[in-house]
Amino acid sequence: MSRSPAPRRRATLASLAAELKVSRTTISNAYNRPDQLSADLRERVLATAKRMGYPGPDPVARSLRTRKAGAVGLMITEPLNYSFSDPAALDFVAGLAESCEEAGQGLLLVAIGPNRSVTDGSAAVLAAGVDGFVVYSASDDDPYLPVVLQRHLPVVVVDQPKDVPGTSRVCIDDRDGMRRLAEYVVGLGHRDIGLLTMRLGRERPRGSPAPSVADPERVASPHFHVQRERIGGVCDAMTAAGLDPKSLTVVESYEHVPTSGGAAAEVALAANPRITALMCTADLLALSAMDYLRGRGIYVPGQMTVTGFDGIPEALRRGLATVVQPSLKKGRRAGELLHNPPRSGLPVIEVLDTDVVRGRTAGPPV
Repeated sequence: MSRSPAPRRRATLASLAAELKVSRTTISNAYNRPDQLSADLRERVLATAKRMGYPGPDPVARSLRTRKAGAVGLMITEPLNYSFSDPAALDFVAGLAESCEEAGQGLLLVAIGPNRSVTDGSAAVLAAGVDGFVVYSASDDDPYLPVVLQRHLPVVVVDQPKDVPGTSRVCIDDRDGMRRLAEYVVGLGHRDIGLLTMRLGRERPRGSPAPSVADPERVASPHFHVQRERIGGVCDAMTAAGLDPKSLTVVESYEHVPTSGGAAAEVALAANPRITALMCTADLLALSAMDYLRGRGIYVPGQMTVTGFDGIPEALRRGLATVVQPSLKKGRRAGELLHNPPRSGLPVIEVLDTDVVRGRTAGPPV
């Protein structure tokens, strides 16, 4: 019985250098610094490497030598699929990916959504092989932010939280954008307004995932700065028009699913049947609310005004009155600030412009 041949030993940098009778540095330069070799020599190195089965320099070993991982970590505290299902988040990720590609960096999504324990999520942050982090829209009491800062790597915050020491931030003026849209709605004559908002805190109110009317205490001190500012913008417009902002019916949606806006609209109208305008802190909530109203035979804008925030493509296609924010640019600028920090070494706050689009979903109350 013939014996099977001994397994072939895997080619290494040393064995490839010996085969070609060149230094290890020459082999390394063929992969990492090709400008240091002639075209003929580099071609000979790569051809011999292919014949011998040499896979190239070990990226882990190279990262240990250079102390560079070659990737940016994106920390999103929502479920991982949120990055690919919410159009505004998707545009942001696309912009960040563009900047990473231009810088020759990879992009690593760090999975720390609500379905993971804090222990597991913290371990994922600590183990992430990245050169810096972009933190996307986290609450001010997020348990992972201190873990990110513990890494002592460059960090750029997008939207929220505010005032994280040593970090730059890319954002919009959420309060101003919502105020301008609310001024338009109030100017149309609306006095009973419902506000459908994304979650105000990490913990479910009263332990339920269903939308619910937010009590004054929860509205006054949410841990998500963006939602607080958008609510504040509506209150500012109401106050300026002589309306009592306490009459605003605020309904919080903890889960970000396609039916959230419809469920929140149902709660708002049950709490105050006199509502003639539903303002939403996200286009996805507004579109879902419109679908719910249509199913109930309530016409927009004939019987109900609906507005959103974000300016996602479907919202603009359906003529939603909304605030358009530059999500793609937001991601691109976050990456640029991470890859090319200010020469002063001091953190910067970059506030991007927004536009109010009046659309076709807002009209005078009946």
